[in-house]
Amino acid sequence: MSTNELLFHEVALTLFPGIGPQLTRQLMSYGGSAKNVLMLPPGKLRKIPGVGPTTIATLTGGDRSTALKKAEDTLRTAEKDGVQLLFYTSRQYPKRLKTIPDAPTLLYYQGTADLNQEKTVAIVGTRQATDYGRDQTERLVQGFAAHRPLVISGLAYGIDITAHRAALHAGLETVGVMATGLDVIYPHAHRKTAEKMLTQGGLLTEFAFGTQPDRYNFPARNRIIAGLSDGTVVVEAAKKGGALITAEIALSYNKDVLAVPGNLGSLASEGCNNLIKANKAALYAEPADLEQLLNWDAALHQNGKFKPAPVYDPADFTPEEFQLLEVLMASKEEQMDNLSWKTQLPVNKVAALLLGLEFRGVVKALPGKKFVLN
Repeated sequence: MSTNELLFHEVALTLFPGIGPQLTRQLMSYGGSAKNVLMLPPGKLRKIPGVGPTTIATLTGGDRSTALKKAEDTLRTAEKDGVQLLFYTSRQYPKRLKTIPDAPTLLYYQGTADLNQEKTVAIVGTRQATDYGRDQTERLVQGFAAHRPLVISGLAYGIDITAHRAALHAGLETVGVMATGLDVIYPHAHRKTAEKMLTQGGLLTEFAFGTQPDRYNFPARNRIIAGLSDGTVVVEAAKKGGALITAEIALSYNKDVLAVPGNLGSLASEGCNNLIKANKAALYAEPADLEQLLNWDAALHQNGKFKPAPVYDPADFTPEEFQLLEVLMASKEEQMDNLSWKTQLPVNKVAALLLGLEFRGVVKALPGKKFVLN
């Protein structure tokens, strides 16, 4: 099967209404490829767990021709505009997202930045940023600029756009994760910044071309911001809002979260102060706080306290063993059941593989059926 044909069916599978990321993965695990899934008759579809009459009707009925036509249009537009279509099985798909259970099955990406950079950090906050919040965002970016991380945010008003612009000014690559299609810049006032990011970072979304801003899209967008980043910094946030949603999602992914404290009584900083108070976020006061939490601090490396991330050669392991290692490299430690879920391998198979890796000194078992790289 040619690359274009493979991608055509993968894109088509994501364009059926009502078929989300988890169901797509379930279908792919049984069909083996998107093309095979789309060729399965109703009788075989019915045998797949989680597939009911509605899904069968969607895949085999009138929605089928609509999805195939949209896939043709999508590939044509992507080629014309230089957009990369990254299906979750693609090697170019961000590795940090591959370990997340609700990761998008298809990403639309336009830009120059490597989404698998060694260091990534998200900066989020309120749309109603104060001078204090904007100043702290600029200081934050200046403080870690020497590490050359990929800066990720949501292209929104306030802290988000300040983070993108500060990154561009510092010569850093920055990626905006959008709640719309790539051809719908929202808010429109940020178009010039978005265009600059295409040559010094990029724009990323899971939403098809033409998708307009919808309030339900923004929480979905936030999980990509959290998932792409090694750590999330909340600069300014009210008691409720999208930045706090991003922080909670990052915590659920076992990612590090930091918050910039604000004056007591400041409504714009109430969310940050509450995160710190509840021990959900580490306090950010200076660049060293971020460096130490994310193991970026060169001083820790010099005095021997820093343990560099292990590097493994895929040739030394079976494909299934290396799947487990990729998950552990991304999440630091993981329970056996989660390893089974994230690799789509049976628990008994995962247990046997882990035992073999443990004998070889590659992984180490912890209490509670957790495993870490040794």
